[in-house]
Amino acid sequence: MDIMKLIAGQLNNPDTLSRLGQPAGVETSQVQQLVQLGLPTLLQALGQNAATAEGAEALTGALTQHQDDNVEDIEGFLNNVNTEDGAKMLGHIFAGRQQSVNSNLAQQTGLESSQVSGVMAQLAPLVLGALGQQKKEQDLDSTGVAGLLSGLLAQGGGGGLADIAMSLLDADKDGDVMDDVGDMLSSFLKK
Repeated sequence: MDIMKLIAGQLNNPDTLSRLGQPAGVETSQVQQLVQLGLPTLLQALGQNAATAEGAEALTGALTQHQDDNVEDIEGFLNNVNTEDGAKMLGHIFAGRQQSVNSNLAQQTGLESSQVSGVMAQLAPLVLGALGQQKKEQDLDSTGVAGLLSGLLAQGGGGGLADIAMSLLDADKDGDVMDDVGDMLSSFLKK
């Protein structure tokens, strides 16, 4: 089962979008726009980090911790999601660039940065849980995890959301996210 397709499909459900937006006071249409930008941005940041051996190892460890999260029941998952944990995940994933990414996402969606943070703090654990299940089902090591992320990012192809995610991560607008993202997950240690 492709858990990422399941998650993406459920994230188009108006009830799920409404549930994601409630804690942050965000309307369904704005949540949908934020998810469309935020999900590829999270995956892009994770992919950039998994491109290094150290980053891939750190991410693999984090995914192992979340491989048994029940993300298939997305409503149940969101009802029990720990947003404080999600905020910590975002801090590790975006390592020092979280405010910049939140600000960029806020500008793109017309939301307040705090609203973006509230929704993204729910998305991060969902994404890690889904990737953790993929890792477990496919018995992936760190090289396999890096390949999984590369494959997910390649499915989006060039242009569109992938380019938007890249621009959101390129904080200094120099066209190179590597200097911005760097080794975001090197500090992604056990919580």
